Amino acid sequence: MNWLSLLGLDEWLARWHTSLREGAVAAEDRFELAHLEWQQLKRHGFTLLLLGAVLLVLTVVAFLSLSAAVLLQFWDSPQRALVAWLVALAWLLLWVGAAAWGWSLVQRCSNAFALTQRELAQDWRELKERL
Repeated sequence: MNWLSLLGLDEWLARWHTSLREGAVAAEDRFELAHLEWQQLKRHGFTLLLLGAVLLVLTVVAFLSLSAAVLLQFWDSPQRALVAWLVALAWLLLWVGAAAWGWSLVQRCSNAFALTQRELAQDWRELKERL
């Protein structure tokens, strides 16, 4: 005599077994998604680090060489101070543009694991609805 059938627990156990199998497959998919997002985050982080180093080196070299060249060109003229300020302003504007680009990379990295978070939240809602 099958007591589980008589008590109506066989359907309940079948649903639980199915849910556990689906949960295992879903967990595996979520881990794979998290791994892919981790790889993307590392790639963006490396790019950001490389951009920062390049930006620093280029800023120093550019400020020194071009500023010196322009100032030397106008050294004996009455516009020497004006040219010095214009050179400084031009390099400041270029630096702000590069910094804005770097900030946009940082903003993209701040959304790390967004897909995984969304999938896990949806899985949690579905699990609560089933129970």
